[in-house]
Amino acid sequence: MRSGKAALYEDLKRLILTMELDPDEVLDEASLTAQYGLSRTPVREVFQRLAGEGYLEIVEKRGVRVIPMSHSTLRNFFLVAPMIYAAIGRLAVQHFRPAQLKALKETQKRFRKAVQSRDADAMALENNRFHEIMGEMAANPYLQPSLGRLLIDHCRIGHTFYRPQNVDMERRLQLASDHHDAFIAAIEARNEQAVVDLVSEHWELSRENMEIFIAPQGLKTDHLSQSTQGNRL
Repeated sequence: MRSGKAALYEDLKRLILTMELDPDEVLDEASLTAQYGLSRTPVREVFQRLAGEGYLEIVEKRGVRVIPMSHSTLRNFFLVAPMIYAAIGRLAVQHFRPAQLKALKETQKRFRKAVQSRDADAMALENNRFHEIMGEMAANPYLQPSLGRLLIDHCRIGHTFYRPQNVDMERRLQLASDHHDAFIAAIEARNEQAVVDLVSEHWELSRENMEIFIAPQGLKTDHLSQSTQGNRL
């Protein structure tokens, strides 16, 4: 068992992104302090940090819970995500550093490996990291927090995308991986228009899968018909 403040921070992020902690799930502070060998103060500091990053919600007298998902969450996500991703893509081309490009390539190698081994959690986390790095490349203090918040819900909304159940789903997964390779090539070539075009294609792939993956564990299924009817783009 890992212990310590850093381990608690990383583990909670992973558990939220992979849906092992459900949206709206209340965290047990006492059990976490015991499990990680910490006092209440560092645990609460981790809660505060994760709340600031959009993973948790701290409600006075009601405790700490995983950030919820609702019809409003989905509606807002599908309205703004394409705009944020396109802006991030443009700025990534303009400002990336060689070390960041190297990190992007290494992340893609891990993503490809996860695809081959059908490790769904690893695929979700490496995909998330891929797009985080693009945000770091963009280096914009206004957009980067918005991207981080979007990626939390993108990962949760589409987590079953990484568990393909038929040939078409397999094809879509392979296409998503191919998009990553194309992003790397376009960024390295400093081809801003190619990156923006890829953002559109990559987003369309996500949008096409919306109805399949819109009701992950923890999200009430009665929101399905409302969200798909109100958010067709």
